[in-house]
Amino acid sequence: MPSPNKKRKIQSRDSISTQPVRNLDFFFGKRPTLNEIPAEEPLSDEQLARKLQAEWDAEARAATSLENPGIEDRDQSGAIVEKDDAKDNEAETNDTPTGDDNSSGRSPPKPSPALTMFGQKTTLSLQSATAEDDYVSHVIPFDESPLTFDPQKYLPDLRQQWAKEGGAATYALLTHCFVLVNSTQSRIKIVDTLVNLLRTLIEGNPESLLPAVWLATNSISPPYIDVELGLGGSAISKALKKVCGLDSAGLRTLYNKHGDAGDVAYEAKKRQSLTLRKPKPLTIKSVYDSLHKIANAKGQGSQEVKQRIVERLVQDARGAEESRYIVRTLVQHLRIGAVKTTMLIALSRAFLLSRPPNGDFAIKPQSELVKLNKQDLAEAYAPGEELVKASFARRPNYNDLVPTLLEIGISEELLLRCGLALHIPLRPMLGGITRDLGEMLTKLEGRDFTCEFKYDGQRAQVHCDQDGKVTIFSRHLEVMTEKYPDLVALVPKIRGEGVSSFILEGEVVAVDRETGDLKPFQILANRARKDVVVQSVKVDVCLFAFDLMYLNGEELLDRTLRERRSLLRSLFVEIPHHFTWVKSMDASSMDFDAVSNFFKESLDVKCEGIMVKVLDNVSNPDLIVDGEADDNNDQQAPAKPAPPPTPKKKSTKGKAKAKSNGADTTEPSDEKKGGRRKALLATYEPDKRLDSWLKVKKDYNSQTDTIDLIPVGGWHGQGRKNAWWSPILLACRNEETGTLEVVTKCISGFTDAFYKANKEKYAEDGPNTISRPSYVDYAGEPDVWFEPQEVWEMVFADITLSPTYTAAIGLVSDERGLSMRFPRFLKVREDKSIEEASTNEFLAGLYRKQEAKAPIQRGKGDEAGDDDDDGA
Repeated sequence: MPSPNKKRKIQSRDSISTQPVRNLDFFFGKRPTLNEIPAEEPLSDEQLARKLQAEWDAEARAATSLENPGIEDRDQSGAIVEKDDAKDNEAETNDTPTGDDNSSGRSPPKPSPALTMFGQKTTLSLQSATAEDDYVSHVIPFDESPLTFDPQKYLPDLRQQWAKEGGAATYALLTHCFVLVNSTQSRIKIVDTLVNLLRTLIEGNPESLLPAVWLATNSISPPYIDVELGLGGSAISKALKKVCGLDSAGLRTLYNKHGDAGDVAYEAKKRQSLTLRKPKPLTIKSVYDSLHKIANAKGQGSQEVKQRIVERLVQDARGAEESRYIVRTLVQHLRIGAVKTTMLIALSRAFLLSRPPNGDFAIKPQSELVKLNKQDLAEAYAPGEELVKASFARRPNYNDLVPTLLEIGISEELLLRCGLALHIPLRPMLGGITRDLGEMLTKLEGRDFTCEFKYDGQRAQVHCDQDGKVTIFSRHLEVMTEKYPDLVALVPKIRGEGVSSFILEGEVVAVDRETGDLKPFQILANRARKDVVVQSVKVDVCLFAFDLMYLNGEELLDRTLRERRSLLRSLFVEIPHHFTWVKSMDASSMDFDAVSNFFKESLDVKCEGIMVKVLDNVSNPDLIVDGEADDNNDQQAPAKPAPPPTPKKKSTKGKAKAKSNGADTTEPSDEKKGGRRKALLATYEPDKRLDSWLKVKKDYNSQTDTIDLIPVGGWHGQGRKNAWWSPILLACRNEETGTLEVVTKCISGFTDAFYKANKEKYAEDGPNTISRPSYVDYAGEPDVWFEPQEVWEMVFADITLSPTYTAAIGLVSDERGLSMRFPRFLKVREDKSIEEASTNEFLAGLYRKQEAKAPIQRGKGDEAGDDDDDGA
């Protein structure tokens, strides 16, 4: 019995068309075409487009010749012919003339169905892939001095061009700025270029200023807001292959040659001379919005959504340079040197010289500034720069800073609008580096200071509001509240009476809950980062508090460390092995033996070293600079803890100074003849690395062990180091197997001259670079492998167990190898051959020696902690 499908076929035979049946020869037979290309040669996309173009041009000319026999055919090389039937059927020609389709009363030829997607055109149009329409943006001299640059000179032409995009500034303008910035190493030139770009947007299109600032700083949100693009390299490579017609081999060849995804996009776009669709100009705002759409794409199908957005961005990039910086933005590696400080300086200067069309705040006339000499000009810029920096340090979010600047400009009110706020992290104060105790004591000569243990943990900034909501931030301003639910549960217990809200800082350290003994950072690193439940916590931690920056609605940044420490220790409740203070010792530069013993004690309990902090603004009146007075000259330690401040609006006292005095870090060598040194302030200076705080770490101590390792590979550097190898991969020897076991990567201790010489020595495709060697034990793949031939002496902070490196695996652990924390290059051991480099046995011996140091047992209240692995 026939199936239903077969029945339908049988029943429909009578209705089959009577057209003659076409055999296979009709479909597979060779048919004549114009500009015929041999069948055995596959056609590229461009060749196929040109072939179709020629065929359609021929059809158009044939139809035209019937209506207008007198017109001769011209260029038949695939020239572009466009015809718009909407304009009274008037032919628009490029090289090939056509007649009026209605001149003889006949109907014009119908467009091919394949062309309907390109609009009402009779022929397919090949468009240029270059950015010929952006000549206005590309000739603006952004690298000119801001004192002579006038945005109004260029804005009429720019507005006329932007009108096509609804008045929004085009991405071509930003790209032009990037190109100029990337072409110079001069920091002054970079700042000037950014200032002129920002001024152009402030006066011409203020709505595009904020997106431009985010894009120029290589980010789209502050670190404490979880907005990540979540793009892998495959998304970029797929887009380049699809849009630019590259295959995998071609893409790999370009990447191996240039080593940068943006440069690959630049080369690919240069080779793409024509495209089937004219790119729609990108705007600064549309690019920024597209990045947010990528970041917000979640759930099922999100990767396809992200891929489409990436492809559209790459496709709409007009010209090679736009493609370069679009791709660099997507891979979050812009490489233009516009770091945070540079952008803040540029913003302050831009708003000193320009204001938006509807702005009414005061600005400085260029005619006045241009008369100033270099020093006077720097003094004119300085207050605004310090004001903007201080505001951003307290509220590190351009979404708050830029709109406020557009409204009020450079004003003291900026510090009020962008002051400290609960659950928004302030940028932490950092400590200066000293090489040994002697150097530290010399810097702090004549000053009273406190020494604090510097624990091997993770710096934490704890916020708590009056409703009990707790947020914990890392040193890099990332939210880690979910990582430490046990600390969140601890906060109500440590908050004393009279404390409603606070921001304090401390070090989170892994501890033995019973004995209080400290555990290394590696143990803490094993703790999960998200979705941690208190009941499932296996790594116990203790919070060692060392500073208090905000209390009951009032900022404490302008108070001395002695005051802040007194408030911290009097108003919060200590819980042994859970929450306590740093172990500290007050001293002066005369107490060398006591400080030295305290430093050794810190190392014995497995700390990184000590932090040394100035307690009072002026500890010795002789240190006051002539003519300089300070309101806190007579401040000493209070006999009793200061009462907690009552809840009130944020204090503005002292903020007008913009913290410019906080940069006074004059060392003894800077002392003027007949003068006196400035006293270092004991205030809390967000986002500054000052000699008010000094760190002395064991890896800076001359007594630290060293190890001799062999450089075996390297990666292309980033930012300023993009022309060199950085980081560099280092290995030790395995005498039993003859292999080299990779220990660590190093980026510290190298000079620019060394980097340059090292890149020349290990040049790509040079005699000292090789293919992947079988005798190097490493799972990763550096950008280049070195021929093992020299030995470098390295210093380090700790030897740690590593899940990544396999050096010495089986000697101290069956599952993990050994690596080094904070490795730093000392020198090339020209007296040693690679056969004399350190062995894995020697590395394991260093680890055992480190672990053999017995921790000192401490009594209740004796524990302490310090800031962070990088200073404070």
